[in-house]
Amino acid sequence: MDAGVNADASCPARYTGPMQSVSVPVSIVVTELNEVQDIGRVVASLLAQVPPAAEIIVVDGGSTDGTWEWLDAERQRNPRLVAIRDETCSLKFSKGPVSRGRNVAIAAAKSAIVACADAGCTYAPDWLRNLTAPLVAGSAEYALGGTLVDPEVHTVWDVASAPFFSIKLSPHEPTKSCTARSMAFTKALWQRIGGFPEDVLVGEDTLFDLAARRQITPAFASNAKAIYRPLNSFRSATHQMARYAISDGQAGVRWARMFRNASRCVLQIAALIALAWSVIPLPAVLALECWYAFHRDWRFLPRFGAKAVLARFVFSVAVPWVVAVNQIRGRFSATPLTNRQNVAG
Repeated sequence: MDAGVNADASCPARYTGPMQSVSVPVSIVVTELNEVQDIGRVVASLLAQVPPAAEIIVVDGGSTDGTWEWLDAERQRNPRLVAIRDETCSLKFSKGPVSRGRNVAIAAAKSAIVACADAGCTYAPDWLRNLTAPLVAGSAEYALGGTLVDPEVHTVWDVASAPFFSIKLSPHEPTKSCTARSMAFTKALWQRIGGFPEDVLVGEDTLFDLAARRQITPAFASNAKAIYRPLNSFRSATHQMARYAISDGQAGVRWARMFRNASRCVLQIAALIALAWSVIPLPAVLALECWYAFHRDWRFLPRFGAKAVLARFVFSVAVPWVVAVNQIRGRFSATPLTNRQNVAG
């Protein structure tokens, strides 16, 4: 394992939250594999945090596309960047390489407070301050910031699928869901939970969140969202949703969500069958589907245009089928999932 150098005296090694008189060090952790197109953006945004993090730890799972070489060079220029190359953080050696990489990074962190970031995102300069404010104040051990669709670079399907992945269209929308793209906790809480589960590829943050909420109530930080640009097509968005559903089925979690979506499938089929006798059920089901599609962010969606509104409805109608079918499929399948980074590696 190859670790980068520590912060030097020229860089502030203490982090101060808003309205706090006592400074507290905060470490940011990122795990990645074959992310050469994104690694520069995320590292630059994390180095630009104000006030700065004590250290930014990036665990590379054995990249072969030049990502590690970029990190190795960058840490020479930025002493707060700690780069660790650990090839066991890949599907060749672990069922849950993302979790393993995150656990390796957190174990190496020198701070009592840890913030998780994602290699596919960027972060506003006040992200870390806002996210960790409840922990720095001592009012929480765990805080969640949420995710925001990149307002400058996105596809119509990024906007259409956003709420179904708990992604917001406005930086000011409140969030109550978990995502490791923007998550902070004390290292003591991470130790009590036993770390992120290393037996799943996707949904590991959901399982960590469930374990955390058995012990404590999370704080939901405002204006601390990761800025995300998945650049989805309809196919890639539904594929990602299917992967999450399969993982839920394999882990045996969120069955209420599966039954809720299966019920929507039944209602859609029943409305179509009922057309032989009456058209009344179909408008009722369409009204229900409109509610599912638009109730979460109807105030913000129109600004993205008519195509985004239509795409949202289409994606929303597809969601119950994707979720229900694939969660059941996951329940009876032990085939491990893979991802593009590990295929490239």
